Amino acid sequence: MSWLEKMNNVIDYIEKNLDNDINLNKIAEISCYSITTFQRMFSIICDMSLSEYIRHRRLTLAAFELQNSNIKIVDLAAKYNYESPEAFTRAFNSLHGVSPSAARQTGTSLKAYPRISFHLTLKGDAPMNYRIEQKDSFAIYGIERIISTENGSNWKEVPNFWMEIVSNGLLDKLMQSTNLPVPDEGLNLINAIDCYRTTNNDTIPYMIFAFKTERSSAEGYTEVDIPSATWAIFKSELHTVEETSNALTGLIKRIYTDWLPTANYTKVENYELELTYKCKDKYYSEIWIRVMPNKEEI
Repeated sequence: MSWLEKMNNVIDYIEKNLDNDINLNKIAEISCYSITTFQRMFSIICDMSLSEYIRHRRLTLAAFELQNSNIKIVDLAAKYNYESPEAFTRAFNSLHGVSPSAARQTGTSLKAYPRISFHLTLKGDAPMNYRIEQKDSFAIYGIERIISTENGSNWKEVPNFWMEIVSNGLLDKLMQSTNLPVPDEGLNLINAIDCYRTTNNDTIPYMIFAFKTERSSAEGYTEVDIPSATWAIFKSELHTVEETSNALTGLIKRIYTDWLPTANYTKVENYELELTYKCKDKYYSEIWIRVMPNKEEI
């Protein structure tokens, strides 16, 4: 079964169960990914979290029912899995800008979020530069933060995290802990990784890290051991240091929307590295994701 079929089958399951419990383990089973990986993929491709999509769809259908039936608000709240009519009313008002009672009135303006459908679009964009490499295990250490993916806030939280540790001196201390000279060219001493452990729904762990060597002074930092693996390594175009965040964001989105749907590889759970290299007066970035050949191709 293709990647697109799996994604659309998940949407089929969600749509059929909007008025029932939606089992995250079932979504993982249908998608053939862990729920953590699927939620990560969904949020990148759709620019909203899985829970947001489900909430938006339920409240869209609830609005339709309010305008086209005499269903009681208390029954509608229960139907769409809200713990109480008050919780339903708060969520409804937050999305639509009006109360459920007001939504019954003719002429009330409401929002509708349509069902998502995944399609492959051949856009003729610039080719993606990537390579597949086998790497031995290695260790990293650094400064960790749990990042929310709700409402796409991760795209803002991550750059803010970097700016924060630059301004408070923690980035300099991390660099000093490597006990290595700052390179004039090549791989930066400090890079980033996410999705290296399981956290709550709608969050990802993100670490600004250094590679651990015999010279490292890693005491007091979070440490992560990364096992040997096959990696798909994607390279960005050259960019300035100020453009690094946008370069990485664009590359990540292209991996999930352009490469994974057509590749003969499947993403393996956990570990996404963001590496940056200096090249004369500019930089280029790499995204590393663990992969394995599709079963059909073995």
